[in-house]
Amino acid sequence: MASAERGMSAPPEVVFNTATDPDRASAWLPEPLRADGSPADEISGEELRARWSAAEEWSAEIRVEPGQAGGARMRLDLTGGPDAERLADEALDNLAREVADNLQAG
Repeated sequence: MASAERGMSAPPEVVFNTATDPDRASAWLPEPLRADGSPADEISGEELRARWSAAEEWSAEIRVEPGQAGGARMRLDLTGGPDAERLADEALDNLAREVADNLQAG
């Protein structure tokens, strides 16, 4: 399993809502987990946690927590092939861009 973490200046709810938006999933989830806009397998809005899985070998779980100065801290755990570490970092970079786009649009 590979893990990646990032801080964001956006509120936790904005980060989580962007991460779990089926229309934005294909823009940030690693390709093995993209399901043409289908929602996460499991979402816990109270804990700001979501999980995706594909095939039997790939899964991802994101957790979003409050960060400093009203921002958020996100952690992605990714299980899968040999590129899981790189894909976890890349996925959070992509999610950060989606969150920034979401804030600019709103």
